[in-house]
Amino acid sequence: MGLSKGTLTFTKYRVAGPLPDKFPDFIDRQIKLFAFRELSLGSDEKALGWTSFDNILDNDFEYANYSMADYIVSSLRIDRRSVPPALLKLRVLKAEKEFKEEKGLKKLYKGQRENIRETVKLGLLSRAHPVPSFYEVCWSISGEWLLFGSLSEKVNDDFKELFKRSFNLPLTNAMPWDAESTPGDIPLPGREFLTWLWFKSEERGGSIMIPDSGDAEVVFLQKIVLESGEGEYSETVACRGLHADLEEGKSALRKGKKVTEARIRVGMGNDQFEFTFKADTFCFQALKLPVPTDDEEEENREGRILERIYLVEIAMKTMEQLFALFLEKRMSPQWTSEELPHMKKWLAE
Repeated sequence: MGLSKGTLTFTKYRVAGPLPDKFPDFIDRQIKLFAFRELSLGSDEKALGWTSFDNILDNDFEYANYSMADYIVSSLRIDRRSVPPALLKLRVLKAEKEFKEEKGLKKLYKGQRENIRETVKLGLLSRAHPVPSFYEVCWSISGEWLLFGSLSEKVNDDFKELFKRSFNLPLTNAMPWDAESTPGDIPLPGREFLTWLWFKSEERGGSIMIPDSGDAEVVFLQKIVLESGEGEYSETVACRGLHADLEEGKSALRKGKKVTEARIRVGMGNDQFEFTFKADTFCFQALKLPVPTDDEEEENREGRILERIYLVEIAMKTMEQLFALFLEKRMSPQWTSEELPHMKKWLAE
C-alpha cells in the first residue's frame, strides 16, 4: 500500500459491530494467535497470517508494535505454492503413459485419470517453493474503517476470511452508497458520479465548491476508461492523453457510455493528490500524497506514517464529499433543469 513512502493502492472497508471488552488485550492476543506461520513440508498450497508492519519477518509483535496512536497497523503475509499448468500437463501425460504400460491397459477411465493427476500435482506441490506476498493493513479504531493494500478480489477474499477468524468482526466495503440498494435507484452510482465529475472538472476551471470545506480543484489526467453495459455485454473504451478533453472519450459519452476509471488530480488548499479512481468500487490506485519522499530520521518514522494516514483520510473524505454533492444534485429537480442541459452543452462542444 505504501504507508511509509511511495504511492498507495487500497480497498477501504467499514468495521461494524461493537468492540470486545478490554480491546487492547483482545487485539494483542488475537493478532499473535493468527500471526503468520510458514508452510510446512507437504502439499499445502497456501499459508497466511499477520506480520509486523516494520519487519515482515516479525510475527511476535513485541511491545505491541502494531499500535500507532488510534490505529492498528500491520501486514498480511500470504505464501502460495503453485504448479505451472504446462509442467503439470506434461507430468500427467507421462504418468498416464507409464501407468498404462505397467498395467497393460489401452485406455484409462475418468477416475483413474483424476487420481493420477491429483497424485502428480501433490508431488509437484511438495517440492515447489512457496512465493510470499505482503499487504499493508491500517485499521482506524475510532473511525471504524480499515484500509487493505490490494485491489485483487482473490487477495481481498483471503484477507476478509482471516480478519473474520482473527477478530470476529464483520467487514463491509466502504462505498458511499448501500451495496444492496443504490441511491434513488441509480443503477451504477459510481459511474454516474465519475462521469459528472469529469464534466465539473471542465466547468469553472475545475473548481468545485464543497459546502463547509471550500473549493476543490479537480483535473482529469492522461487516462479515462468508459464502459457501457456489464459482464459479457460490456463495451469498453480507454482514452489516453495529456488532458481530460479527449474527443474520443466525449464521443463515447454521447453514445451512452459512463466513466469507470480515471486518473485524477484533486487539490484542497495547499495539498494536491493524484490517483487512479475506480468508480464501481470507490477505490484508490497509485495515490500520490503531497509529502516529500526523502527519507527522514528513524525516530520520526511513526510520525511520518501517521501524517501520511492523515493525508489519505483527506483524499478519501474529499472524494466522499464530492460524491455527496453529486448525489444531492442528482436527487433534486436541479438535475434535469440545470445540470443535464449543461452537461449536454459540454458534450456538444
